[in-house]
Amino acid sequence: MTLTLPKWFDLHTHFRQGPAVGSYIQAHLEMGCAGALAMPNTQPPVARVSGTAESDGWSIESYSADLRAAGAEGFEQLIVPLYLTRQTTATMIAEGAASGLLRACKYYPPHGTTNAEHGMPMDDLIGGEVLRAMEEHGIVLCIHGEQHALSGPDYIDAQQNAETRFYTERMPRLIAAHPKLRIVCEHITTRTAAEFVAGAPDHVGATITPQHLLYTLGHLIQGLKYHLYCLPIVKFQDDRAALRHAVTTVGQTKFFAGTDSAPHTTKATACGCAAGCFTGGCAPQLYAMAFEEAGVDLGTPEGRALLERFLCLNGPGFYGFPASEQHFQMEKVAHTMTLLETPAGPVTPLPVGMGMELTWRMVG
Repeated sequence: MTLTLPKWFDLHTHFRQGPAVGSYIQAHLEMGCAGALAMPNTQPPVARVSGTAESDGWSIESYSADLRAAGAEGFEQLIVPLYLTRQTTATMIAEGAASGLLRACKYYPPHGTTNAEHGMPMDDLIGGEVLRAMEEHGIVLCIHGEQHALSGPDYIDAQQNAETRFYTERMPRLIAAHPKLRIVCEHITTRTAAEFVAGAPDHVGATITPQHLLYTLGHLIQGLKYHLYCLPIVKFQDDRAALRHAVTTVGQTKFFAGTDSAPHTTKATACGCAAGCFTGGCAPQLYAMAFEEAGVDLGTPEGRALLERFLCLNGPGFYGFPASEQHFQMEKVAHTMTLLETPAGPVTPLPVGMGMELTWRMVG
């Protein structure tokens, strides 16, 4: 069986910085990716809109130029969000929107994930001038939706976790205070988040990663498979079922692909495990496998349409750019991934780290 689809868009990924950036971008291009939203949690962060890179931060203009020089010129679309920090101002938002450089801003909970120490609490943003300026100028707010500064039992237990608390306590207040703000709830992992997005206004959407559609917490801790460790962490079977239902609902327009692919040359460190699954080179195959595990027959026009909507159409529709007119192909053939060799060292793709053979491979 062969699938021919429009080239797809990864609307949440990490290309990092330094000598390996070109390798990460090339891995995306080789898997039929037509465009990307590149996360701004570099060191230092992408905290300004224009100008050259400075010691205290990149700008969208300078980081985008570096990515293009490393191969991102091959994408049809490249979006770099502005990292929201305490130095972000409403004037910066208005001027960035007018320049055309600013299309999205990224909220990180303080210390909530890799290089998130520059983030600020959502409570400090709700009702403020920065979000009001984003609302006025149509700038998308990309949210890492977890409540920060929780104790271990509050961070995750059988009844609640950092994500469910954010979507029950913070998101309703955010939408009430900013009813026209366009929001992408990134890498959602729970039934609570999926149901919240499904019931929210049309200008609220969500990305879902392949690992959260495929795996559960049991897969992570059974043998401590640290290549599956990402933030937010994978959750429970009921949560995975809700995510699968969300992406395979006929006609859904709110959920789309965002891999959160996060390369690390060193995953296990002396102070803990680096967060992030690397799915460069294999994300469409993993998504296809997840859809099949959810009961979708990709050999039928109906099944193919479900995957195409999630992978290729909904993201462009939400961000307001056209779907790709180019195509890529996958075939139903067993395929084994290998390490990605980069100038900074080898990176382990998730299938290798999980000892998993793909059931799809890219053609061409």
